[in-house]
Amino acid sequence: MVWLCLLAAPVRAVGLVELDIAPQALTTALEQFSRATGMAVLVDHGLSSRRQTLGVQGRFTPSEALNVLLRGTGLAAHYARADAFTLQPVRVREVALPPGAAPGLSEGNYAAAIQAVIQRNLCASPLTRPGSFRALLQVWIGRDGVVQHTRLVASTGNLMRDKALVNSMQNLRIDRPAPTSLRQPVTLLLLPDSSGKRMECTAGEGVFGQ
Repeated sequence: MVWLCLLAAPVRAVGLVELDIAPQALTTALEQFSRATGMAVLVDHGLSSRRQTLGVQGRFTPSEALNVLLRGTGLAAHYARADAFTLQPVRVREVALPPGAAPGLSEGNYAAAIQAVIQRNLCASPLTRPGSFRALLQVWIGRDGVVQHTRLVASTGNLMRDKALVNSMQNLRIDRPAPTSLRQPVTLLLLPDSSGKRMECTAGEGVFGQ
């Protein structure tokens, strides 16, 4: 295991920071983030070296910017102190089910429930409407059925679509609570027309048909 310690310049006062970090390898993006915010980063090179970030642009607090930078990477920040953090693989947080929530379906049936919700969600935007691209994503779903984390494993080849896909999964709610047997993360493979296995949006309905 190789650890990289990115030590920045003297820490800036807490406040908004203007950032323009382009989509790129996560390791180099973290170096830019460290220089721009003054935060120290201790990261396992084995975790970060094979991951890409969709970047972060705009004015944010350092913690807000870091959350955006890590979106879609499958990694989360764990703070050693206010100006230093490490990265770890995301895990599903324990959440209490709302009162009166119905039990989750079996794992097999729950997969169909996941697919139905994600299909409706993707069809809601022309940019994420399936059929013209291929993508591989992983999602972590809480006990309450809410998507807690997303990782874009394989890009669609279009940066705007990649961002739209990842953002569309943020806090997406499945119709039923997740069964305790659900294996995490759940892997989603989106296929183009040419595969013969794509999902179709029903005209005017915003849902998929077979």
